[in-house]
Amino acid sequence: MKPRDGTLVRVALTGLVGVVALAAVFTAMLYRSSVGADERAVAALAEALGGRAESMILDARTLLQGFEQLPHRRCGPAHLAALQDAAIGRPHIRAIGYWRAADRLCGVGFLAGEGLRPPRADRIYDSGVIAWWPKPATRVGGVQLFLMRFGDHDVALDPHALLDVGPLEGRQAGLWVEGLRLTARPDTAVLPDPASLPVGLTMDREGARVIARFSRPGEMPIDIVAVEPLGQFWSRYRGAVLGGSALGVGLLGLWLYVLLRYTRHRLSRTTQLREAIAKDRIAAVYQPIVDLETGRCIGAEVLARWTTERDERVPPDVFVALAEKEGLITDLTLAVLHKALRELGPWLATRPELALAVNLGSQDLHDPRFIDALPRALEAAGLPPTAIKLEITERALVDTELARARIAEFRARGHAVAVDDFGTGYSSLAYLASFSLDQLKIDKAFVEAIGTGAATSHVVVHVIEMARSLKLRMVAEGVEEEAQASWLRHQGVEFVQGFLYSRPVDAREFQAFVEGTSA
Repeated sequence: MKPRDGTLVRVALTGLVGVVALAAVFTAMLYRSSVGADERAVAALAEALGGRAESMILDARTLLQGFEQLPHRRCGPAHLAALQDAAIGRPHIRAIGYWRAADRLCGVGFLAGEGLRPPRADRIYDSGVIAWWPKPATRVGGVQLFLMRFGDHDVALDPHALLDVGPLEGRQAGLWVEGLRLTARPDTAVLPDPASLPVGLTMDREGARVIARFSRPGEMPIDIVAVEPLGQFWSRYRGAVLGGSALGVGLLGLWLYVLLRYTRHRLSRTTQLREAIAKDRIAAVYQPIVDLETGRCIGAEVLARWTTERDERVPPDVFVALAEKEGLITDLTLAVLHKALRELGPWLATRPELALAVNLGSQDLHDPRFIDALPRALEAAGLPPTAIKLEITERALVDTELARARIAEFRARGHAVAVDDFGTGYSSLAYLASFSLDQLKIDKAFVEAIGTGAATSHVVVHVIEMARSLKLRMVAEGVEEEAQASWLRHQGVEFVQGFLYSRPVDAREFQAFVEGTSA
């Protein structure tokens, strides 16, 4: 054996011992920490649910107190508009009403006429708030509502919305207010009373479950009890534990491969994305936007697509989120803009009625590179500013002063500006009115709810009314069914995009689509 070979063997054996020891420690730590991880997960769930429920209830109380201060004539158009505006973006509020003595004179939501007349209230607070817990007497449309009244106004809350635990997967949770059970998921869940539990975590080893109680004192004390099964721990973690045991063998193979062959550096995903942008490997696709009345295409939304050198298609929600996290979003935006202008610039010069919509995020508004590059790119392509419409996400409007200044600058240059994904954030009518906008894009989630009876199906009506009151043109995203298009047309929505008309396509297919709708 040559000295070099002996050295390699000794290094390999040393590596083997170290790897096996590391695998053993890793396996033991994983086994011991697994129960603790389950406990922390349930505790975090209970705390999140408690905060969410308290926030919604206190928000409803604040709304009621604010309604009493409204200067409008009761049940007049301005009064009803104020109630409706308050309900927009709060799907947990099913109705708001105005009462005089024992008569409900008017309101908004799905409680029509005289509304509910439940029996004697469950609680009357020193602040003047009166509350009725869910019961058969408060049932509307199969849902037992939680009612709150202050002064001459009341709100009806869907208790299921207060306790949103997402996919259940064996998880149970219940909400108690002042010691009374308000709601639970699932409805038939058998849960221990909070009074029988200490605050924090309780291990029920006989029942093979972890129980967490989260309490928040206040005018309306709130308790959350969340239960998740601890059972069959071995079956859930057996793969991980055995994997830790096998880690030594795998690392040994890796060690020998590196030692006896060569090291191959594999680029990180961030490095790959940065290189793809620099080498112009980001593709642009175009989803046509169609005039609902004429059926003609009036432009397209420009979307980024990325296929790695290994022909791996990375989903847009993955690489766009990565670009935002790593500060590459403006580079990505500019790459897509330049690609679109190279592919369609000369053709767009002959079709002045078309406009390409480019998405902007918060980082794009802060980065002066985009502000400076946009006019230069248009000038190089021989196109007017009207050829590019800018879609700014609702979340990017949080920095109000900067967003307002950028929007004013874009519009002064001649660009139309739209607010994108509207309804997924927290914008109100007054907040949206403070910006000078041209269009409002209705988020796909609201379009999907049309005709389903879901809570969000009512929100889209309010969004359309809001856009109409601000004299904004509307584009509905994600239209996939003719019934959705018909409903939107009837509601006065001007433009749509979605798979009903076309998937995102390359430049040549988009040109053919435009020619087809123009014929």
